[in-house]
Amino acid sequence: MPRRANYEKELQDIFDKLVIMCRTIESAIEKCVTALVERKFELAADVYEEDKVIDRLEREIEQACLRLFVMEQPMASDFREVSAALKMITDLERIGDQSCDIMDIATQFKDDKYASNLDNIRQMAIIVIQMVKDGVQSYINRDLELAKSVDETDDKVDELFQKATDELVVQMKQEPDSAKQCVRLLMIAKYFERIGDHAVNVGEWVEYAITGNHPKNVNL
Repeated sequence: MPRRANYEKELQDIFDKLVIMCRTIESAIEKCVTALVERKFELAADVYEEDKVIDRLEREIEQACLRLFVMEQPMASDFREVSAALKMITDLERIGDQSCDIMDIATQFKDDKYASNLDNIRQMAIIVIQMVKDGVQSYINRDLELAKSVDETDDKVDELFQKATDELVVQMKQEPDSAKQCVRLLMIAKYFERIGDHAVNVGEWVEYAITGNHPKNVNL
């Protein structure tokens, strides 16, 4: 097989695995929210298994990228494309870890009545799922506009996080007995905010892959 054709085949394999990784992350986040809102804590086992899948895919994609570096001697633009994939999977793997962290906290609520509504947290989850999707899709489609939009969307996540924080702080002041539960909800909100940050990182690496310039002036 000609070298370029082999490169494209290997790259397509990376794309395919990234899509599976993204869908698995999406599923894990959705199950975290369902477990929290509907108290379906039995979903924890699914999330932990999905995290194992995410970890495996990270290793497989990393190995595929290293093979391309060693075997195909990629040109400058190809080097950026493969380097970006290596960086992206680190952020995606951390999102998987944070989904497990969210589930760990969610299961601690058991049958306790929630001290506050979960609207802000639920909305944060919906948005970060879309951000992860957009980040991965922008890489596969080489869509610079979509990649840049991820950072803009993160502003909404930050707003919701601040709103959730403010409401929970007020709740703790008004009902001190709810403090322990409010702290747990704050931790969950913070994890979703971090997931948004990781999705932004993905979008920034896509921008680097396409243009050769990283928004934070990171050099490889």
